[in-house]
Amino acid sequence: MNKRYWWIIVVYVLMHLSGIIGLPLLMVGFGYDELQSVVVWTLFSFLAALVIISLLLLPDRHEARLNDDKAGPGSTVLWIVLGFFMAVFAQYLAVILETTLFGVDPESENTQQILAFIESFPYFIIAVAIIGPILEELVFRKVIFGALYKRMNFFWAAFISSLIFAVVHLDFEHLLVYMSGGFVFAFLYVKTNRILVPIMAHVLMNSLAAIGPELEELEENIQLILAWIGGLF
Repeated sequence: MNKRYWWIIVVYVLMHLSGIIGLPLLMVGFGYDELQSVVVWTLFSFLAALVIISLLLLPDRHEARLNDDKAGPGSTVLWIVLGFFMAVFAQYLAVILETTLFGVDPESENTQQILAFIESFPYFIIAVAIIGPILEELVFRKVIFGALYKRMNFFWAAFISSLIFAVVHLDFEHLLVYMSGGFVFAFLYVKTNRILVPIMAHVLMNSLAAIGPELEELEENIQLILAWIGGLF
């Protein structure tokens, strides 16, 4: 792994640790409460890390890719859509396995906490559904998986990078769910040779998870309206 890639990993780690300083700074200096501080600092640190990591990756435009084949525009769009459904299906199977084999509660505390943040501060969805997935794909797929894939076969490169990806989320009961997504995103990267594909599939998946409760509420409201309209006839 070249020096720039190590710096990218350092930036990503520092981003996650930066709240140690950032949160007290916002609470004391700006009078934010704890929840506001978490949301504001997460957005700021994610965006700052994305800018720095993007700059560190600029030289990669002139370097060799994973292979010589690169998906064209049509294939790229197709694999983004297919990749989204593949990731959702893989995580659905992982949830079933965790529930049936290990008796794990399918509700993720990590996910519920994030949804609570979004409910209180809707703009937090920018970090969850857009900046977060971009950062994770650049770090875990392009940098970590990409470096491992040059030295070992797909399975082990995807396994190691997906395990690190899962552990970083600190939701150990649902390691299998995160790893299943990691395998799909690694496959998409190798298949298309475009990091944009796993990025967009990941963005779509996180967006669905973030707005899912809102869609359920909307569906319930529509059903109530239709039932009310039906009662008029």
